[in-house]
Amino acid sequence: MRLEVGNILIKEIQFGDRTEVKEGVLFINREELAKVTGEDDRIASVDVYLAKPGEEIRIIPVKDVIEPRIKVSGKGGVFPGLISKVDTVGEGRTHVLKGVAVVTTGRIVGFQEGLIDMAGPGAEYTPFSKTMNVVLKVEPVEGLHQHEHERVVRLAGLRAAEYLGRAGQHVEPDHVEVYETKPLLEQVKEYPDLPKVVYVYMLQTQGLLHNSYVYGVDARQIIPTFIYPTEVMDGAVVSGNCVSACDKNPTYIHQNNPVIQDLYERHGKDLNFIGCVITNENVTLSDKERSSNMTAKLVEFLGADGVIISEEGFGNPDTDLVMNCYKIEEKGIKTVLITDEYAGRDGASQSLADSTEKGDAVVSTGNANEIIKLPPMKTVIGYPEVADIIAGGTEGSLGEDGSITAELQIIIGSTNELGYGLLTAKGR
Repeated sequence: MRLEVGNILIKEIQFGDRTEVKEGVLFINREELAKVTGEDDRIASVDVYLAKPGEEIRIIPVKDVIEPRIKVSGKGGVFPGLISKVDTVGEGRTHVLKGVAVVTTGRIVGFQEGLIDMAGPGAEYTPFSKTMNVVLKVEPVEGLHQHEHERVVRLAGLRAAEYLGRAGQHVEPDHVEVYETKPLLEQVKEYPDLPKVVYVYMLQTQGLLHNSYVYGVDARQIIPTFIYPTEVMDGAVVSGNCVSACDKNPTYIHQNNPVIQDLYERHGKDLNFIGCVITNENVTLSDKERSSNMTAKLVEFLGADGVIISEEGFGNPDTDLVMNCYKIEEKGIKTVLITDEYAGRDGASQSLADSTEKGDAVVSTGNANEIIKLPPMKTVIGYPEVADIIAGGTEGSLGEDGSITAELQIIIGSTNELGYGLLTAKGR
């Protein structure tokens, strides 16, 4: 599959009479966006805000972050199976409003949600303090079940992103990037002397508001399967989970998966990027065994010399990570793992809930248990009181002055396990 990604660089966002892009500025018809977002009888109200880098704004709790994109040519549309039909995506051309993000908030859905600070020390830990955010406060009707509440807000955010993305449909991009993965035999023959690398892409699927969607299907119901990397860029994978904010992959990060982009950057130079195997993170032992068996079998079938495995979440999914690592290594295929750590506030505890001696190449994206104090913000969009109950916070985390003292896991993307974050490390 060959996908052209046309990046339209947005320098400013403003409310205006029409939703359109002019000279690098995204103008947004506020009322029209609210109407499109709220096209669901289960939504009581939608409020639209703008939050820009450097402004003293806190968004809490955050449900999802989505990048506005639109298909210009090729099959299907954005977010297939949810917003568009289920045509296979990943080819043709897609236009992106680069620098803009749709952020959904409102009453809390699940306890593992988080926050985005647009300024102050918290802004240094989230990539979404650097985007110009169109914030949607979506309030459901009374009495809505938790799972239905999650679905309502998820679809509302996707509708909004598709609506804004349409503003770039007829705009000439500032630059176009081309990504291509050929059918397996062609791909292998193209670079026969380079090591063949497969990316094992673990998706959060533990249930109880810990779900991801592939072409609209709850990934908990799938068995591991091959997917072209360009399909991911076109919105085939969507977040629907309320896993801890620090290592959750919002839809935006799926769309901009840095592992996929880095592998494409090195493709044809020092490796041959064969493609992705998507797999789930299960709860029962038999399900974990089944998925890890199938993942290892697929990787072997593809003829991989090396595999990169990324995780989403922590604790229970650590076992899926370790099983995938062990079974792939047992086939003589080298692995590299990407994960964050829950090593205690002092960093002295065991980092993962499971381990294997074969997991001897691991990239850490940070310790989510570290404590941070966030100063009060002039403006809060959402409900600051949830700081006391969401993962990373405790009773008393929210100070009387509006400050928050909590673990890093309270911040969206602070220890993201795809490496889409701002933390770095250096040797002593």
